[in-house]
Amino acid sequence: MEGQPPQSTVVVCSNEDGVTFPRQREVVLTESFAVVLQASGLGGEPEGLLYHAGAQEHPGATRLEIPYANLAAQSAEIRGELLEAIERVLRGADFILGEEVRRFELSFAELCGARFAVTVNSGTDALVLALRALGVGPGDEVVTVPNSFVATTSCIVMVGARPVFVDVRSDYNLDPAQLERVMTPRTKAILPVHLTGRPADMDPIMALAKARRVAVVEDAAQAVLAEYRGRKVGSIGAIGCFSLHPLKTLGACGDAGVLTTQDEELRERLLLLRNLGLRTRDDCTRWSGNSRLDTIQAAVLLVKLKYVHEWTEKRRAHASLYRSALNGIPELDIPTDKPHEKAVYHTFVIQADRRDDLKRYLALRGIGTAVHYPVPIHLQSAARDLGYHRGMFPVAEHQAGRILSLPVYPELRADEIDHICGAIHAFYGT
Repeated sequence: MEGQPPQSTVVVCSNEDGVTFPRQREVVLTESFAVVLQASGLGGEPEGLLYHAGAQEHPGATRLEIPYANLAAQSAEIRGELLEAIERVLRGADFILGEEVRRFELSFAELCGARFAVTVNSGTDALVLALRALGVGPGDEVVTVPNSFVATTSCIVMVGARPVFVDVRSDYNLDPAQLERVMTPRTKAILPVHLTGRPADMDPIMALAKARRVAVVEDAAQAVLAEYRGRKVGSIGAIGCFSLHPLKTLGACGDAGVLTTQDEELRERLLLLRNLGLRTRDDCTRWSGNSRLDTIQAAVLLVKLKYVHEWTEKRRAHASLYRSALNGIPELDIPTDKPHEKAVYHTFVIQADRRDDLKRYLALRGIGTAVHYPVPIHLQSAARDLGYHRGMFPVAEHQAGRILSLPVYPELRADEIDHICGAIHAFYGT
């Protein structure tokens, strides 16, 4: 009706980490977050959304919303190319391990400086198959970090091995200085994580692994195009494992993953493991599952591969803007780049005093944020039988209470970053 404020619906999305966020770019404010949820047929109070119950605003006011992630914006820019690529697959009807899969594997291997790439249906399956290809199984131990996404640890358990945790450094990555003391004769592999898109300190990890004759599997789920001392992640250890989930720096339109290796024998094992152990249609050489990547997803990824360098540089530029604007706030720790590394900023993670208050404050001002990850893996319910307890990994635990991920997707505008930084300055009174 003329003269009345327009109606608004908040569409809530969920990513693989359980973070929820709204899609629309500009919405009409209502008296409370609960009213918006009721109007859209949704319940609960998701983290990091624009509204919070009890917020009082003029019902006709409008405000720019900056969601934590905006997948629709990226798809809109290349929609025609994506639809054309999908249509080609539909016409050819080669839906399983089609030509696009082979082409993507060749292109991705080249992108990472690896001899081979093997696609699979998710980053989690990539980790599982990597460990299986290396012969990791019951009775073995795999050393990793407690501050990653749970998939890093679940893959170890899924092959029957025991996860052994080591604490992290200020950059959120495995602390090599603590590595040797947790290794035992049962240690079969080390699984460093290039968390947030920043490469782990690989040289000391690789040196110790060589001395102890154990394999290194890189969890590069968040780190496509990241570099360590001039080498791309995924090309350093025995196998690199990447997630191509839609929220990653290179993401499919659904779940997808890929492994990289320099070793032809490992490649052959991985090809068998992803396809039910079948050497031919009638020759099953070992028991395995179905982890194949759909041809349609490979076609989508081939389109996006053309833009991944550009998108990555935009993320890095956004990180630079954040650093310039936020470095003067004493209550914050801001990520910085070391000369020997190239971080790709899958997430831009600050550490903040009064983190939860800041998160709520930003949500009330239309700014979506996330926490990656609020509960370390060793404190998850599933990890109780591993024998760990609070206080055993003080750096990771301390960070979990302070970390906050700010929007950093390529389509983010400079004025939106200014708005975010201005709100953070206002919160701290700086």
